[in-house]
Amino acid sequence: MKNIDVLVIGAGPSGTVASTYLANQGYNVMVVEKTSFPRYVIGESLLPLSMGHFEKVGLLPALEEQNFEIKEGALFIKDGKEFRISFDDNFTEGWTWTWQVPRRQFDKTLADAAERKGVNIKYLSTLKSIDFGSKEAVKFEVNTQKGVEKYSCKFVIDSSGYGGVLNRMLDIPMHVSPTSNMATYVKLNDDTRAQWENPTQISFEILKTDLWLWVIPFHNENTSLGFVGNKKYFSEFLEEGADTEAAFNNMFDHSIKFKERFKGRDFLWKPTVHKDYTRSSEKFFGDRFVLTGNTTEFLDPVFSSGVAFATESGLVAAKLVERELNGEKIDWKKEYVDHLEYGIDVFRTYVKEWYSGDLQKIFFHANVNSLMKKQLTSVLAGYVWDKKNPFVRKHKTILNTLAEVAGIEKMTKAKA
Repeated sequence: MKNIDVLVIGAGPSGTVASTYLANQGYNVMVVEKTSFPRYVIGESLLPLSMGHFEKVGLLPALEEQNFEIKEGALFIKDGKEFRISFDDNFTEGWTWTWQVPRRQFDKTLADAAERKGVNIKYLSTLKSIDFGSKEAVKFEVNTQKGVEKYSCKFVIDSSGYGGVLNRMLDIPMHVSPTSNMATYVKLNDDTRAQWENPTQISFEILKTDLWLWVIPFHNENTSLGFVGNKKYFSEFLEEGADTEAAFNNMFDHSIKFKERFKGRDFLWKPTVHKDYTRSSEKFFGDRFVLTGNTTEFLDPVFSSGVAFATESGLVAAKLVERELNGEKIDWKKEYVDHLEYGIDVFRTYVKEWYSGDLQKIFFHANVNSLMKKQLTSVLAGYVWDKKNPFVRKHKTILNTLAEVAGIEKMTKAKA
């Protein structure tokens, strides 16, 4: 039986940030990853919050070498009106830009850099069994290409995402939250983008209050397109034997901004359909284990919060693991769960009010206060733990209040 310090399950952004942090502190860390890299996962738009995480653990230089498309903000479009946010015009001190990334290249870059920092990643491997019964060590078996290998460790970080490895093995319930939304997405070659205005700007076009289109251009001349919204708009995609490519193109009949640019172009793969994606784990930690990333919770694709919460949870968890391994008593509920849930709750409010239409009213209100826009921009950059920001601290009430004011002013102008 081989002994290591920490087992990490999953080599995505959360797992690589957590494992690299601990390897930097001198711990023997092994990552078990069921797939081979490069692999594709959704979540190609980052938030500035994650940049600080990559910098902290030393993964940033490897990412900078890839020359990913820089994301300086975002454009929101509705009925021909535009609302732009710029991350350098924000309320909270922090990173003022990030990237739009092809996840195959991005995740592999992170994993390769983690290995160079001393992390041992076992690809095409799965956890066969795990035993927390002994107080001396956690014992586990790994199915590898060479056969079953036996190990012991001091702590386990589950960053397996939707796989929820420890959820399954330890019978920790994973709740799929009821939602009326779903998504469909593709990639296509966008080699004629130069003829369009601001062709690499990440954009969100609101087609209906509860239906929107994402446009995420990459440095390699490919672009990711995705529709997200109420399931009533996706009936064609759910029919057995449906021509999903034709159905996806039909969705562009709703688009004002991008129909001419993208309709009828060849896709790099058939449209992928994703539903029932909002989920949360009933338990975030236990005796010598912690869950991070999408293994704990995933909200919605809007505002690109997935990777940001993944790297935040990975780094916070790794720091707490380090302290526990050094003999410190950790209050995991207070220092981990409460911390994560605060930020998740803030973002949940913004997701909810996006689909209710209240956030859209604020975006497209003619007189958005400049300070309020800075504060709102900071939330959308991922800085949802800055309680000095009223859009964080008062998130449960401030959006409804502002939307109501915007609605009253619109009605007053219409009557005038």
